[in-house]
Amino acid sequence: MPEGDTVFLTASRLRLALDGKTLTRSDFRVPRYATVDLRGQQIESIGSYGKHLFIRTPEVSVHTHLKMEGEWRTYCTGERWTRPRVTARLVLGTEDTEAVGFALGTVEVLRRVDEHTTIDHLGPDLLGANWDVAEVMRRLTEHPAQPIGLALLDQRNLAGIGNIYRSEICFLRRVHPATAVADVPDLLALVNEAHRVLTKAATEPPWRPLAYGRTRRPCQRCGTPIVVHLLGETGPGDRITQRERGIYFCPRCQPPPV
Repeated sequence: MPEGDTVFLTASRLRLALDGKTLTRSDFRVPRYATVDLRGQQIESIGSYGKHLFIRTPEVSVHTHLKMEGEWRTYCTGERWTRPRVTARLVLGTEDTEAVGFALGTVEVLRRVDEHTTIDHLGPDLLGANWDVAEVMRRLTEHPAQPIGLALLDQRNLAGIGNIYRSEICFLRRVHPATAVADVPDLLALVNEAHRVLTKAATEPPWRPLAYGRTRRPCQRCGTPIVVHLLGETGPGDRITQRERGIYFCPRCQPPPV
């Protein structure tokens, strides 16, 4: 799943292609919004919050989420698309540019005043102008027994981290992902590391993983083979509240909690 840095960079690319231009085409290929017509409206701003992206006109905010396979691509008007047309869920065009959202997980059109309803439940955006480390610490410490590898993935704590960066952050801080939040040696330093990593990935791409995807390859600190374990969370009756996903770590540099 694309993470906060990918969505941030996508918003930047769309801003360069569309910002300030007037729409000459709007094609919503989702039943609920099939009749929406934004032609004649000017793109006022484009931004992201965590993994959410917003394209705003004076009247509406077009909210999209990439989920697992979504992607925005831009083309010169009339240029051949490089992904199958059948996967396009939204096309926004100007005189010289077409922005196409392929395989988007979420597409919705909101009144500008209602945009906040899609993100009110989220924690501070790691790449936002109003990053609030104190609020993140408050949210994390409200659930001291939660494994840090799950807490980082919970967008209600902080917005933008996915499976890749939770592995990287735990590796960089030498913390086993199953360690309870309350037992992380320096939680503030870990949160600051998360901010640093995402900011670097968004402003100095590409990010080269140190742990993620490196199963059985040597740890770049100690040479021990990297391992991957499933980490998830269950609720009452073994109901999965956070789906198990593989998280990568060094068993020597990141010893398991006692």
